[in-house]
Amino acid sequence: HVQLVESGGGSVQAGGSLRLSCAASGSSPTAYCVGWFRQVPGKEREAIAAIDTDVGRTYYSDSSRDRFTISQADDKMTTFLQMDSLKPEDTAMYYCALTGGYCPSRWTEYSFWGQGTQVTVS
Repeated sequence: HVQLVESGGGSVQAGGSLRLSCAASGSSPTAYCVGWFRQVPGKEREAIAAIDTDVGRTYYSDSSRDRFTISQADDKMTTFLQMDSLKPEDTAMYYCALTGGYCPSRWTEYSFWGQGTQVTVS
């Protein structure tokens, strides 16, 4: 069983930056994927980025590639999402998720989810 806890959210002015953290605890597979997602009430959950922990490959949505960067700490227990040049439309609840093996193409295929951290851009 894996526990995920997001942190680093808050309020920031447009054009500013935030770094979100996803701390994992418990037992994880040897090879797994960690993804970042966001959701606004009334709208579909949106994929942002993902990282294949085993080999370090990263994946980005087209809308996030220029401003967001996903990375991991050396022990692979913490996954970061660096967000730069934030815009009001980035306001959302941000979630991290984990699943074994390859990075899924759909968020419904992730096995474990954190509780979310709110990001508000004004």
